[in-house]
Parts: sequence; C-alpha cells; structure tokens
Amino acid sequence: MNTKIIKTLVKKEILDVFRDKKTVIMMLVVPVLLYPLIFIGAMTVVSMISSGMEKQTYRVAVDAQDEGAFLQKLEQAKEELQTQGSDDESSEAERDTEEATYELVLIDADSISDYEEALNAEEIDAYISGQMQDGRMQYDIYYLSSVTNSSYAKSIVMDIFDEYKEEMTKEKIIEAGLDVHEILEPVGYEGEDIASSEQSLGSIIGSILPFMLIVSLLMGTMYPAIDTTAGERERGTLETILTLPVTNRQLIVSKFLTVAMIGIISAMLNIISMGGIAFYMYQIMDLQSDAQAFDLMQFVPALLVCILAILAFSLFISAVTMCVTAFAKTYKEANNYITPLMLVVMFVGYIGFIPNIEFNQTMAMMPVANICLLIKNMLIFKIDYALIAIVLISNVAYALFAILFLSKIYDSEAILFGDGKAGMQLFEKRSNLKKGGVPSMSDVWFVFALTTMLFLYGGTILQVNYGLWGVFGSQMILLGVPLLVVWYTKKDMKQTYGLQKAKAAGYVGGFFQIIGMFCIMLVVSTLMIKLFPDSASNITNVFSELMDGSLVESLLVIAVTPAICEELLFRGVMFQSMKKRYRISTAIILVGVIFGLYHMSLVKFIPTGLLGAVLCYTAYKTGSIYPAMMMHFVNNALSVVISYFPEQIGKVFPIFYEELKLSESLILLGVGLILFSIGQIILRRSYGSNK
Repeated sequence: MNTKIIKTLVKKEILDVFRDKKTVIMMLVVPVLLYPLIFIGAMTVVSMISSGMEKQTYRVAVDAQDEGAFLQKLEQAKEELQTQGSDDESSEAERDTEEATYELVLIDADSISDYEEALNAEEIDAYISGQMQDGRMQYDIYYLSSVTNSSYAKSIVMDIFDEYKEEMTKEKIIEAGLDVHEILEPVGYEGEDIASSEQSLGSIIGSILPFMLIVSLLMGTMYPAIDTTAGERERGTLETILTLPVTNRQLIVSKFLTVAMIGIISAMLNIISMGGIAFYMYQIMDLQSDAQAFDLMQFVPALLVCILAILAFSLFISAVTMCVTAFAKTYKEANNYITPLMLVVMFVGYIGFIPNIEFNQTMAMMPVANICLLIKNMLIFKIDYALIAIVLISNVAYALFAILFLSKIYDSEAILFGDGKAGMQLFEKRSNLKKGGVPSMSDVWFVFALTTMLFLYGGTILQVNYGLWGVFGSQMILLGVPLLVVWYTKKDMKQTYGLQKAKAAGYVGGFFQIIGMFCIMLVVSTLMIKLFPDSASNITNVFSELMDGSLVESLLVIAVTPAICEELLFRGVMFQSMKKRYRISTAIILVGVIFGLYHMSLVKFIPTGLLGAVLCYTAYKTGSIYPAMMMHFVNNALSVVISYFPEQIGKVFPIFYEELKLSESLILLGVGLILFSIGQIILRRSYGSNK
C-alpha cells in the first residue's frame, strides 16, 4: 500500500475536519473549558445550598409524655446555638469552624390542632410525639421528606436525640453504681486498612476514569466520523475523491486513521482537563497538610497499559462509528444513527462503577466493558498479562472486522450513491419497502450487532438470575430480534431462513458429519484446554451450574432451543444473506468465524468455528436449514447426556472423562475424519457436486 498517498489523504481529511466548527468545539471547548466550568459550578451550587441549609430557621413542635425532658434538651440545644451566634469574642478562624449556624424555634404543641396539616402547610418543619411503651419512652418524629427544610430539621432532631440517648444511658449506668466506660465500651476495636495510599487512590480513579475515557473517545470520534462519511456525501465531494487515482482501501484507511487520531487527541485533552480538576479539588480542600504521600511512579505501568488500551479502543470505536454513519445520506441522518450507539456505549461504560465485577477471559472479550475493567484493575495494581493481551487483541480484531465491513460499503455503489434501498432498509418507512428477497447485508450486520449486544448483557442478567431458564430467555433474544427485522423489512421468511424441505439423505449425511465433528472437536478442545486452562475451568463451572434441572429440561434448553434459535440466526438470516452477496466459500468461512466469536471463549472459538462452517456447508448443500438444526441438536444433546450419565458412559467410552493421550487423540481424530467423510460422500451423491 502506498504510504505517501495515505499521508496525503490523511492530511486532506484532517484539514477538512478542522474546518468544521463542531469538531473543534467537541475537541477543545467541551473538555478544556466546559467540563471544568460545569464541575466548578456544580461544586459552588452544592456549597451554596449546603451553606443556606445551615443558616435556615427550623420550627419544631414537641408533644411527649416525658414531663418535658426532651423539650428541655431542645431548649438547651437552642441556647447553645444562640451562645455560638452571639459570641463576639471568638476569632474569625473559630467562627469559620462552627458547624451549627441554624436557628431552632420551638412551637407550642397545644397550638397545633392537626400536625399533618401543619407540616403540609409548612407551619412547622418537624413534629415530635412521645409516649411510654413497655417501660420506656418511644418517640416518633413526623416530617415531610419531600420538603427540604423538613427533611433537614428531622436530621437535626435525630442528632439531638443521639446526644440525649447517650446522656440518659450514662445516667442509668451511674445510678446502678456501675462504671460507664466498662459498660459502654467492654471491648475495643479499630479497622486497619492495609491498602496502600496508591491502591486507595487507584480505586477511586478507576471507577470514574474508564467511563470518562470511553465517553470522551466516542464524542471525539463521532463528529469526525460523520463529517468524513455522511458529511462528505452531503457536500457532494465523495464522487470527486473516488475519481482520483487512489484505491478504496487507501481512502478507507486514511479516513479511519483521521477519525482515530482525533479521537485519541480528544481523549488526551479530557484526561488533562480531569487532571486539572483533580488538582483544583486537592488545593481547595487543603489536603496538603494531612494527605498521604503518593508514589506516582507506581502508576507508570498502569498508565502505559491505559495508553495502549486507549489506542486499541480508539481503533475500535472509530471503525464502529464510521460503519454506522456510512449508511447515512445527510449529516442529520447520521446524528440519528449515532444516538443509539452512544446510549449503548454509555450504558455499558457504567460497568466500571459496579463493584465486584469479575474481570475474566469472557469479560476481556466483551467490547467497551473490557476496556473499563482493564483500566480499573490496572489502577488497583491487579495485573494479568493474559487478560491485557486479550483486551488489546480483541479490540484490534473488532476494529479490523469493522474496517473490512467498511470496505464493503465503499465497494458498493448502491450504498454510496443509491437511494439507500440496497443498504440499510430497517430505517426506511415500511410502506416504501418491497416484499420478498433476503435482508441486505447492512441490515444483517446491524441485526447481528444489536442481537449480540442484547445477548451479552441482557442474556447475562437472565442467566445469573434464572440459571437454566435464563439460557432459554437469552436464546429468545437471538430468535426475536432478527424475526422482527425480517418482518418489518417484508422479507421472504422461507427464503431468509432456508425453510425448504430436505431429503432423507440430507439428515443421514448430516448425522455422520456431526458424529465425526464431535470426535474431531473433542481432540481440538483437549488441545485448547491445555493452552487456556483458566478459560476451560470457567466453562466447566458454568456448564455444571446449568445442569441443576432434569435431563428433559436440560435437553430442551441446551439442545433443542439453540438448535432452533442459533441456526435461524446464523445459518438462516446471516448465511442466506451472505451467500447472495459473497462467494460461497467466503460466506461459509465468515459465518463460521462469527459463530466461533459469538461463544466468547478462547477454548471454544476454534471448535465452534469449525462446527459453524460445517453447519453452513450442510445448509448450502441440502438447500435447507433443517439438517443443520438436527446436527446442532445432536452435538449439544451428546454433551448434555455425557454430563448426566458419567458412570454409565464412562464404562463404555472412558475417553470422554479422561485426559486424552497422544495415541487416543490420533485414533479419535481418525475415526472422526472417517465418519465426517462418509457424511460428505452421502451429501454429494444425493445433491450432486454442483449444488
């Protein structure tokens, strides 16, 4: 690829972007000026409100059968407040440290006919009643939580009650002739925080910084992405660029590098801005005298990893935003498209605020969440190099995948210059759509992205709360979302899902193939387990937790449901649409890779990827999705049965429960290849070699 041309194109794109005032505002004005002003302004407002609350007058009425004991305590508190307020001899520094500057007014309870009406009319702020119950006084404080003064008055009265209770307790102990200190404090205890000052600081920063970073990166890449795609199309300059002696790949790379670069600059400016705010807080809170010393050098490794994470995420989010905005024909339409993406990214970014989220290999592959958790763990010095590698590699991989998708967009004249009907039809008015056909690739990618996101987060919540039946609910997401899109875009259900009848030979050939693949995948899985033991352990634990129901329930949820829902999505909507756009081999490999990634496990990626490709081939060869459903069911059902009957099956096939030796692996691999080949022969003889 000619780097000189790319440099020239990048320079041109950057100049175009910086001519747009919106981009400059989002990059410079918002992080450098607006964020500090908002933060300082919010602090000032809170301080003013707090100061105002402490200088208010609070009216309290007492109706208690305690011979005026608590009323006397309130009178004493009132006198102390008056003494503090009229003490002219106190120095200015002492007056600044006074905590209570409010005024307490005691209202005669006999003058109040109905305390509820008085509270609602704000004639009083708190009403105290008290009567004897089981030999002791029971006080009730009536207030309105919806009224600020009333709520604050309740807090004041509660503080006075705490002091009053302590005084009464000491009097009772002294009357009994006992030692107050010995009775009230029979044991001593004190918490000792062994976390270093750096860990404490990192814990605070780690909850806030990741969210701010991903939002700033999204905001930084959003407008350049819109400008370099929809903006250029709306200005009519895209046609001129495509007539230049540059390839589409060079054009895409230059636009992508421009958006990513601006996103990184925006993120760095946000970090500097937040650092300035933190320094300002440190100064105004006057923490220099009693703050613990921090060794900033300990944060250097975390900082370096954070920079790498920012770079990786910038590549990912830049590619994603460009993919979304590339479908828009105008600047306004691109803003509408980007809003759902912004909401999803912000929603997922809140994971950094949730305590006790385990950062494992599965979470390390989840976009957006993996960056937040990685930065959070690095700042508290939890370093796992394997997880760091997974996060960085997965983000780069997702970015490359998005760029490949973007290249397909720029290779399509119908999408770039057409009316949009060959592109994303989901956002078109339904009455304007024609019936028939299969979904466009734009709709397919959108459906897959939306379904995956809902499955990852909504499905995880369902599985955590409902176990086995949560899996059933998550599978319904895979079924429901694509089905709604297919219905809305008026596509042919039979053609989109491959719901044609299959010959009996299709099922027989598929059965031999899946039994052979089961043996092959067992060998491959054994190898992957040795490479990634932690991931394998997590899968085993999750699978064991799901096996808490009956055999019938497990077969229904783990075997039948995925065989229907996953096949309708992957070998139905995705494969049937892809084989119309790409070569068959490309479509089979692409769906296989996506199917492997969908299972979110390093151990399962290669086995499930191979399985996904074989299922695609069978669906293509037979012209029907039903044999693939049968194969999927058999594969999952074998796993369930093996888990439920370890003793019985172990006597006949001990290889399912023992670590495979090299000789056993070779035998099992040979048997699998033979059975798989038999299935292939049956399919080819029944359907022909040109099918």
